[in-house]
Amino acid sequence: MRDLVAGMTYLAKGQRWVGRNRKQWGFGLLPGLITLVGYAGAMVALVLYADDVVDWATPFADGWGSPWLGLFRGGLTALFFGGSLLLALISFTAVTLLVGQPFYESLSEKVDLSEDGTARESGLPLWRELWISARESLAVLLRVAIWGVLLFALGFVPVIGQTVIPAIGFCVSGFFLTEELTAVALQRRGVPLRERLRMLRSRKLLALGFGVPLTLLFLVPFVAVFVMPGAVAGATLLARDLTGEAASRDGDDGAGGADDGDDGHRRSDYAVS
Repeated sequence: MRDLVAGMTYLAKGQRWVGRNRKQWGFGLLPGLITLVGYAGAMVALVLYADDVVDWATPFADGWGSPWLGLFRGGLTALFFGGSLLLALISFTAVTLLVGQPFYESLSEKVDLSEDGTARESGLPLWRELWISARESLAVLLRVAIWGVLLFALGFVPVIGQTVIPAIGFCVSGFFLTEELTAVALQRRGVPLRERLRMLRSRKLLALGFGVPLTLLFLVPFVAVFVMPGAVAGATLLARDLTGEAASRDGDDGAGGADDGDDGHRRSDYAVS
């Protein structure tokens, strides 16, 4: 349970960090706004044509009588829309991070600098970082799609399909959302996707504590754009926890003793204005 609370705390700390550094928050809004325009158009099209897609996919039900035809296709439309929304939540983050790679990379580095005065760099050219980010984001989206198909099928199971499965869907979304956001900081540290997933699986409650509340926030229209910069900042703090950097800093602070005042001055020199 401690990790669950810690995950939520990192999310709140990230929002507070950008609240103190308004300039970084403003720059971090731009990629989200650009991505939102495209996704808004896609969601409108989905709402308008979801019924047609389901009708096309279920020709065998054309001869069914009322109310079974309406109930069957209505349920499939709801599941189709829910699955598309699940994919949109994860892909929105992936696309926004890809569009805003330079913005969020800079923001993440400044969070690191404000913590201990150092910021790891990948040493790779921008085009190489973008390629790695796009390739790994695609791999994550493939995993999300597989989960989406599985949860879509389980949605037909009576009772649990309408209660347990949606809850599992939020947890899956939260986990992969955390992976996408921590990737900004962990890629700079040279941590590949497979290792990032292993790290998060070993701290599932930490990942869920961060990602599930964020998933719920993302369901509110336009909120994703405004919380994204803080989510990247919070994910950087969470990444430091995963790599043990946060614990190392706490240990250094505790061992500093009489030198704490000097250390505090040195750290404040790196605070972002």
